[in-house]
Amino acid sequence: MRHIKLILLGILVLMTGLWLAAEPAAFQSSGFFVVRGAAVQYTGVIAMVAMSVAMMLALRPRWPERWMGGLDKMYRLHKWLGVTALVVAVVHWLWAQGPKWAVGWGLLERPVRGARPPIANPVEALLSGLRGTAEGVGEWAFYAAVLLIALALIRAFPYRLFYKTHRLLAVAYLVLVFHTVVLLNFRDWVTPLGWVMAPLLAGGTVAAIIVLLRRVGAGRQVKGRIAALDYYPGVKALETVIDLPSGWPGHRPGQFAFAMSDASEGAHPYTIASGWHAERPQITFITKDLGDHTRRLKEKLSVGQQVRIEGPYGCFTFDDDCRRQIWVGGGIGITPFIARMKHMALRGESPDWPQGQSIDLFHATGDVDETALAKLAEDAAAADVRLHVLVSGRDGHLTGERIREAVPQWRAASIWFCGPAGFGAALRRDFAASGFPVYQRFHQELFEMR
Repeated sequence: MRHIKLILLGILVLMTGLWLAAEPAAFQSSGFFVVRGAAVQYTGVIAMVAMSVAMMLALRPRWPERWMGGLDKMYRLHKWLGVTALVVAVVHWLWAQGPKWAVGWGLLERPVRGARPPIANPVEALLSGLRGTAEGVGEWAFYAAVLLIALALIRAFPYRLFYKTHRLLAVAYLVLVFHTVVLLNFRDWVTPLGWVMAPLLAGGTVAAIIVLLRRVGAGRQVKGRIAALDYYPGVKALETVIDLPSGWPGHRPGQFAFAMSDASEGAHPYTIASGWHAERPQITFITKDLGDHTRRLKEKLSVGQQVRIEGPYGCFTFDDDCRRQIWVGGGIGITPFIARMKHMALRGESPDWPQGQSIDLFHATGDVDETALAKLAEDAAAADVRLHVLVSGRDGHLTGERIREAVPQWRAASIWFCGPAGFGAALRRDFAASGFPVYQRFHQELFEMR
């Protein structure tokens, strides 16, 4: 989380510095309309930089994932960049339109402009001739972008519609690139501001085209076939085992993948609930009835059905040198820990984790399925993991205090949490208040992809 906050702040500070260097006299002149022109330029630059980086992150690139802590963190940055672009674009629009309204209402007097000298540079002259068109189409693209970003932020908006409409942002973005190229002060293109803006706009343009061609993640996709389906009614969860071809690169416990069984619904991310065996290439997902799509899966899926898998993604892979780990799985958040325990049982005598590492797994759940809990207990026993199951209606809620009581050596441990975001945030605050180094040793997956 700290990395993505620093990245967002760094982008804003860097671009503000470059803009001030390119326009040092922007706010030194008197007059409202001079300030207005500078504000329109500045907010336009910030909004387009945020949209450009967000557009490139939408491609799910490999190289920044490890540094940012996983694709889930990258998507959180993508979301924050979208919110930043939305807010700054609205401010940009108000600076552009507000003074026009004020002039129309008689509150401001439009400044008198003298004759402009002819433009000698042919490129600048061409762009100048396109200003009216760029302003017109840019305004409509702004309205479309605001609507589409707002819909993406509304959790009640169905995922299947979000999947279809969010792609249209790429069209709005391409129009706004044209708007920016034409209306950015021509002299700024030969400054460091322009040298940064140009590759960002180019990268965003390529990304937008890839999005529109539906080629996002194409190089990491394979087609699999459902081998088995098991439904656990007590916890309303479906276990799906999928046979994979040789193209799957393998995965590590704790990673996730995108799976698509219905093209109209699009691909959904699911944590992988199985270890990787090259001689038996399969992948297992456990999905809980949390929405319209997941509730329908048990009726829509069938053994032998073909599905498309993309991945693997994520860095929630239990990598540290701590001799003790504390795992906390809230509800369906137990999934990555199941995968890790299966991996540990498979490795047996040749562990790829610190020798003698001790692990306590806390599973907090409001639902009970005896068959599912029995399988969980078997996995824990096979991996030599101490299992603590807390059913909220019977045992009360899991708290930091209860974890510390059960694991007296908690100060030397690392904590790995997967579950509801609010639950994770509460545990993080609780342990931070007790002096635990949460920035270094509290690992939480932000499993929200919109």
